Amino acid sequence: MPSKLMKEGLEKAPHRSLLKAIGLTDREIQRPIVGVVNAYNEVVPGHIHLNQISEAVKAGIRLAGGTPLEFPAIAVCDGIAMNHEGMRYSLASRELIADSIEIMAKAHAFDALVFIPNCDKNVPGMLMAAARLNLPSIFVSGGPMLPGDFQGRKVTLSTLFEAVGQVSVGTMTEEELQELEECGCPTCGSCAGMFTANSMNCLTEVLGMGLPGNGTIPAVYSARIRLAKEAGMKVMELVEKDIRPLDIMKPASFRNALAVDMAMGCSTNTVLHLPAIAHEIGMKLDLTLVNEISQKTPHLCKLAPAGETTILDLHHAGGVPAVMKELADHGLLDTELLTVTGATIRDNLRNVVIGNPAVIRSVDNPYSPDGGLAVLWGNLAPEGAVVKRGAVAPSMLVHEGPARVFNSEEEAVEAILNKKIKPGDVVVIRYEGPKGGPGMREMLTPTSALSGMGLDDKVALITDGRFSGASRGAAIGHVSPEAALGGTIGLVEDGDLIQIDIPNHSLNVAVAEGELQARNAKWQAPPSRITTGYMAKYAKLVSSASMGAIIDD
Repeated sequence: MPSKLMKEGLEKAPHRSLLKAIGLTDREIQRPIVGVVNAYNEVVPGHIHLNQISEAVKAGIRLAGGTPLEFPAIAVCDGIAMNHEGMRYSLASRELIADSIEIMAKAHAFDALVFIPNCDKNVPGMLMAAARLNLPSIFVSGGPMLPGDFQGRKVTLSTLFEAVGQVSVGTMTEEELQELEECGCPTCGSCAGMFTANSMNCLTEVLGMGLPGNGTIPAVYSARIRLAKEAGMKVMELVEKDIRPLDIMKPASFRNALAVDMAMGCSTNTVLHLPAIAHEIGMKLDLTLVNEISQKTPHLCKLAPAGETTILDLHHAGGVPAVMKELADHGLLDTELLTVTGATIRDNLRNVVIGNPAVIRSVDNPYSPDGGLAVLWGNLAPEGAVVKRGAVAPSMLVHEGPARVFNSEEEAVEAILNKKIKPGDVVVIRYEGPKGGPGMREMLTPTSALSGMGLDDKVALITDGRFSGASRGAAIGHVSPEAALGGTIGLVEDGDLIQIDIPNHSLNVAVAEGELQARNAKWQAPPSRITTGYMAKYAKLVSSASMGAIIDD
């Protein structure tokens, strides 16, 4: 066990004395020492209750004969950071989370780790750290928020963002917006739709790193506390059996994750995070794999924002295991892979059934025969672009319209809210990529404004930035190469015809190659928006979105 390096032998008397200084007894020191990575803070609604989860985890570890030692991890709330300078720091926090956990785990010689994430980038950041460290590990998230109730209908955070657009066109009053504000986010937990946090917590189950229920048991259910205790006990079993993340997360695990991603219509951010996690196990997850799996995986769930059902509905319909069972029964999953239960996926799914076929459809009755995400290619995106096709109106799956070009999110939002965007337009937001942003901001405000104004089935939006999982409509992100690297998106001019064909995976600008070359000869990279601090360093090191926006070493 790694902890022997800091606690056994005559020369480790000073180390043992320091451990006794934090209150440990000799018996506790002799036991396996488990690091508990707690992303609690008082800022993020999905994290405000994580100390309760942590206490349950630690109780489980002690019940099973281990000694838990807790340490923190940072977490950014994408909703609070949205549409201002703070959003530049969200994606970039993923690397800091992974690196800081590596430092704590290596410096203190833990025998195992329990990860307690919930929202946005701390889930993939922790998965990256787990793969990198390869210590016996298990995940238990804080769980999803319950949906709100507004005038008799279920609402989520995306409802609030879209309401801003409704108020701007007069279809909702400011008084109604105030009422919605009061009830839209009624409990702690990760926001109630299939947004990025819930997408990644669900996919943690699929990757085998979380117990069944990790992605969907609501934050306020007592079952979440019981799950945390079970995770604490289970990590001691993983120590005893020497089962490690690299025994669980195999290349086939990522194919499984993509298949479930397609079936559930997860956030486009998964196409950033899965390649980054795969990179840590030594796997290159090429974007062509996304389309390959999408083309044979049916879309089974229409969860908010794509539909009216929420994560709570998914949970009561059987959760992630029920989706996996339906895919497995049709040969669409590799079920021989090991999981943190100590058993295979096949064993875990043995008694699982779909509890509500209106929430989780069968493979024989899907929303569409192919998956909820798609990667597009063409002269506008030679390295690819990503769209949540399951949230695109059928009328916008193929679209051609004039470009309305903006060099920042703020410029685009101002034009949208001032009603300068017309039906048929293609809004182009550039210089918002990993390097150019820097930080690859999410464009939830412009997409939600368009939806609230009733334009999500009439206007497309493309960007080298990214989208929140709460976005819907013809929102195409991750355009690569990004504008700041001289990508074609930086050469588009107002009025250029943008050609979108999602079923055929294409994204082009109707400008002759010679004209694009002439524009490129005149193009100059804009000055960086941030020149000091962490983001300045990040901008120098970060790779393309097509590679998962990893730090390119």
